[in-house]
Amino acid sequence: MDKIRVVDVLGCLAQATRLEVFRLLVAAEPEGLAAGEISQTLGIPHNTLSNHLAILTRAELAWGERRSRSIIYRASLATLSQALTYLAKDCCGGHPEICAPLISGLTPCCAPKEKRHA
Repeated sequence: MDKIRVVDVLGCLAQATRLEVFRLLVAAEPEGLAAGEISQTLGIPHNTLSNHLAILTRAELAWGERRSRSIIYRASLATLSQALTYLAKDCCGGHPEICAPLISGLTPCCAPKEKRHA
């Protein structure tokens, strides 16, 4: 990811409602959420949410997939990973102890979900 692309991604997330929507989508991975669920969960009017989802989609931070009569939105974890990697790459300048607090703050993010066997 290049500098201009990172600026676009960060600019997209530099708005409170879009940041909330994106965080909700990240938390809903890998299933995603229907637009109506997002609207109801965050208390965002449908037309306003539609605009925010379009901006997230243009920035390639989210994408939608039609399922029957709904569009299920998912976060693009690949885009997030690329932007975060760009920000943190070479952060330590050869001194890994400098980045240790950053890395420890990210891991472990959560316990893996157990798969249910039927």
